[in-house]
Amino acid sequence: MSTADIGLIGLAVMGSNLALNIAEKGHTIAVTNRTASKIDDFIANAGDLADRIIGKADLVEFIQTIKRPRSIIIMVKAGQPVDDMIEQLLPHLDKGDAIIECGNSLFTDTQRRFDYLTPKGIGYLGVGVSGGEEGARHGPSIMVGGSKEQWHNAEAVLTAIAAKFNGESCCAYLGEGGAGHFVKTIHNGIEYADMQMIAEVYGVMRDGLGMSPSECAKVFKKWNEGPLNSYLIEITGHVLDYTDDKTGKPLVDLILDKAGQKGTGRWSAIAAQQMGVPATAIEGAVAARSVSSVKDERVAAEKVYGKPSAGSADVTLEDLEKALLAGKIVAYAQGFAVLQKASEENGWALPLATIAKIWRAGCIIRSRFLDQMSAAYAKGGNQNLLMVPDFVAVMQDSHTALRKVVAAGALGEFPLVCLSASLSYFDSYRQARGTANLIQGQRDFFGAHGFEMLDREGEQHGVWPSTLDN
Repeated sequence: MSTADIGLIGLAVMGSNLALNIAEKGHTIAVTNRTASKIDDFIANAGDLADRIIGKADLVEFIQTIKRPRSIIIMVKAGQPVDDMIEQLLPHLDKGDAIIECGNSLFTDTQRRFDYLTPKGIGYLGVGVSGGEEGARHGPSIMVGGSKEQWHNAEAVLTAIAAKFNGESCCAYLGEGGAGHFVKTIHNGIEYADMQMIAEVYGVMRDGLGMSPSECAKVFKKWNEGPLNSYLIEITGHVLDYTDDKTGKPLVDLILDKAGQKGTGRWSAIAAQQMGVPATAIEGAVAARSVSSVKDERVAAEKVYGKPSAGSADVTLEDLEKALLAGKIVAYAQGFAVLQKASEENGWALPLATIAKIWRAGCIIRSRFLDQMSAAYAKGGNQNLLMVPDFVAVMQDSHTALRKVVAAGALGEFPLVCLSASLSYFDSYRQARGTANLIQGQRDFFGAHGFEMLDREGEQHGVWPSTLDN
């Protein structure tokens, strides 16, 4: 008998937490897992929620347990395992059923799967889920792309389990094909930039001002009460304040300085490059993680070039706060510009105001000024955030501090990859007369690519010397 409202395959941490979230919101869920023993363990540990969970080791029995039209969430490793699972499910699905993929898949893979399944009458939803393990359990931000009809079949469940901001669900349908996973990718790109800039400011505090982790923690906790209020600022204060039980030392001082990455930040930078949209803060964050991975080379290079002396930064904590705020705004501006361009190129009509809304709670980059962003886009138009009056005022007040901090980094010899990229982008964006005129001249000289001129119409070419001295 079909009794489950929805199904879920894959009971690793994220899948388990999503399943518990669904059951807690009053929906009956069928679950299965490649390792059958994990199903029994999951239900045994579900407590009062076990009554709403149906475990089935056999895939066919699992599918038959779900009410038609079926919605089946798959939580397996991105890439080939997703394609393999689709092929296992296909023979047992009926037209109108939907596969809902909630992992971090490359949006082009999602688009390919959508195109493959649509003619077969099977819906495919590529759903971005942000919030980590805690969000999956208690309310993530959910970004839905794919079949609109099948979205409506799963809407009640997905809306119920999402985070809430002032009573509004942080879940929305954003467009067909790979739209949902693309938005999640850009979310993660902004997340990379945000985290890197926070780390860079911490680096100035540590190496430029000689502050201890506990002193840094107090600053971040104070900043979280002001304009920088956000999830990442909040957890930064806790991370810096944590003491290692074994040594009694600040844990952050014992953590190896090699940052991991799973690909989404890199995908966002690549997508921006492919569409010709400058996303320098995101690119810088990806590059910084890559540099962090060559620890042995960095240790060797420090021995060759020396290290800067601590306490050499001529900046204040207020400078750092304003610089971080300015840098974050630039990162968001770049991310939303990429979303806008992708919307145009893919015919998605991405609702930028809605995206900002569903990022206000549940997700990793939730912050105070997303409400302002949502309101700005809701008024119509898709202008760069640096031209939105509220953010113009903030940038006018804070870019001088960003400039001062970046200069201090250059003179003090500590890296500010993202903050300096944000400043350069801001300066380039606000420069009416740039320097690309010289580049166009160079391109015409060596490749006859042509150029436009300020005082005449049409493509022009220079009369360049035919030979150069060797």
